[in-house]
Amino acid sequence: MLFYRASLPLSRSTLIYLTGLVRRERAKLKSKGRALNAGKQALMALAYLKNGDTFAQLGAGFGVGTTTAWRYVNEVVAWLSARSPKLGKALARAKKDGVGHVILDGTLIAIDRLRADRPFFSGKHKQHGVNLQVIAGPDGQIVWVSGAVPGSIHDLKAARNWGIIRALATCGLIVLADKGYVGAGPAILVPYKGKNKPPSQKQANRAHAKLRGPGERANAQLKSWKILAKLRCCPHRAGHLAKAISVLQNREASAHA
Repeated sequence: MLFYRASLPLSRSTLIYLTGLVRRERAKLKSKGRALNAGKQALMALAYLKNGDTFAQLGAGFGVGTTTAWRYVNEVVAWLSARSPKLGKALARAKKDGVGHVILDGTLIAIDRLRADRPFFSGKHKQHGVNLQVIAGPDGQIVWVSGAVPGSIHDLKAARNWGIIRALATCGLIVLADKGYVGAGPAILVPYKGKNKPPSQKQANRAHAKLRGPGERANAQLKSWKILAKLRCCPHRAGHLAKAISVLQNREASAHA
């Protein structure tokens, strides 16, 4: 357990990993005269992402100004996001690791900017937000996370916009998805639709739903980082935050494996 002013339910190995990343990136920038050392900057970023603390709270807790806290956290988010794998590389790694299948699912990240209005309003969820596409492994581990698009965009359209359907069709992996991806093509296995389905189709749908469960777990893991509970920043930053969190979450999963 890590502590700064409140507990962070994260392993020490995650802090060590992030401190090393911050130290290396600072060396590349030849940055000197920082208000916080690499370890404290890493801890500040973890507090922001995991606890969702505001920059004013972080500045007060770490003895720096709000602007400095904003700059330090955004630096770390950018460094982590850059370490998130590209889609093709992530799928190739999953295949190399012997993953039997992957799950494609969309999730909505709520935002507080109601002025964003119609483009960000999700009719499905009845709230404003941004749509993220998440690919997960059969154990619930996050394989890849997309950038953010307005919440009004349907999952299938969002997946096509990011080139996900095309990449999944050629990756050689079995892909499961919910009914929101009907029409994606034969490479994406979706449940049977319609009423009065024969028993064989009902049984197939139950098995399909059971296998898709880890995809929901991957989305829940992302949202367990409270910064994604409801965004207070620019909606388009959700993708960078989710990519940064996916790197850290997978480190946490490895630490507890």
